[in-house]
Amino acid sequence: MNRLKYKISKEEAIELYNSTDLLSIGNEANEIRKGLHPENTVTFVIDRNINYTNICSCRCKFCGFYRDETDSDAYIISDEELFKKIDETIELKGTQILIQGGLNKNLKIDYYENLLKKIKDRYDIWIHGFSPPEIYHIAEISNLSVEDVLKRLIDKGLDSIPGGGAELLVDSERARISPNKINSEKWLNVMRVAHNLGLKTTATMMFKKGDSIEYILEHMEKIRSLQEETGGFTAFIPWPFQPHNTELGGEVVTATEYLKILALSRIFLYNIGNIQVSWVTQGPKIGQIGLFFGGNDFGSLMIEENVVAACGATYSITVEEIVNNIEKAGFKAAQRDMQYNILREF
Repeated sequence: MNRLKYKISKEEAIELYNSTDLLSIGNEANEIRKGLHPENTVTFVIDRNINYTNICSCRCKFCGFYRDETDSDAYIISDEELFKKIDETIELKGTQILIQGGLNKNLKIDYYENLLKKIKDRYDIWIHGFSPPEIYHIAEISNLSVEDVLKRLIDKGLDSIPGGGAELLVDSERARISPNKINSEKWLNVMRVAHNLGLKTTATMMFKKGDSIEYILEHMEKIRSLQEETGGFTAFIPWPFQPHNTELGGEVVTATEYLKILALSRIFLYNIGNIQVSWVTQGPKIGQIGLFFGGNDFGSLMIEENVVAACGATYSITVEEIVNNIEKAGFKAAQRDMQYNILREF
C-alpha cells in the first residue's frame, strides 16, 4: 500500500513495528520520503546550541547537564560569551542560534526580553529558542499567561520554538523520569498557542531502550493530532536517550532499534513534511543510513552541543563531512533555514 498522505492507525503501526523485516519497514518509509521530497535533496542547517544557563530546578533523571545554583560550575551566560558564540557561528556561515537553558527560578520575563533584544540589536540571525517547559516556567515565575509570554518574546525577536522537553508525551512516564517538568497537555498547549500566534516549531521525541511501542505511538499520535489542528510543526526529530552520566542510566538504544523508530515516524506522521536523522546520538554513518529509513534532513551542524554531550554522546562533524555523507548516499546537499527554505546548494 502507498501510504503517502495516508493516516495509518495505531494498530497498523504496532503491526509494522512488531515485524522482524527491518528493511521492508525502511523501504516503506523511504517511498513516503521520496513522494514528499522527489527532488532528492537532503537538507541541513548551520546553527549553534547556546545554553544561557545550566541552573535548573527540574532535576530530570535522564539529564547530565543541569546544576544547582550553589554548584561551582553553575552559570548564567555573560554578554561577552554570548556574543563570542554568535560571532563564531556567523563566521561559519551559520544563520540560526538554538537558545535553550535550565529552568532558573531567578530569571523572569525581563531577562529573556533583554536577552533577545541584545541579540537582535547586534545581529541579523534567526533565534530558535525556548522549549515549552521554559516558556511555561517563564509564565509561572512572571505571573503571566503563556500567550502573554510568547507575545512579549516575539516582540523582542523570538522567531521559532524548538521541540525540546517533550521526551515522551506520556504522563505516567514523565512522572517517573521528570516529575518536576510540565505534563503532556501543558507541553502541547504551549505549542498550540505558539502556532496560533504564527510561530513555527519543531517536535521531538526522546525514546529509551525498552520503551513500549504503545508509549511511542501515544507520543506520535499527540504530535500528529496537534499538527492536524494547527499545521505548525516544520519537522519531527526522534532521538534515543543517552544513558551515561545520568541518574536514570540504562542501556543504549541500538542502531537497528533507532532505524525502526525513525522509519515508523515517517510512516505515522503523514502530515509533517520533514523528518530529521540524529547523527548527534548515532554517528554520521547511521545518520546516512537513516536517509533510506524516511529521513530527509541531516539536522544541524551543531557547532556547539552541551546537553546530549553531558550524557556521553561525543560525535562532531564539519559542513564538508555533512555534505560528503549526503552526497555519498546519493543525494544532493543543501543548507536550509528553520522553515526549510533552501539557502545554499552544494
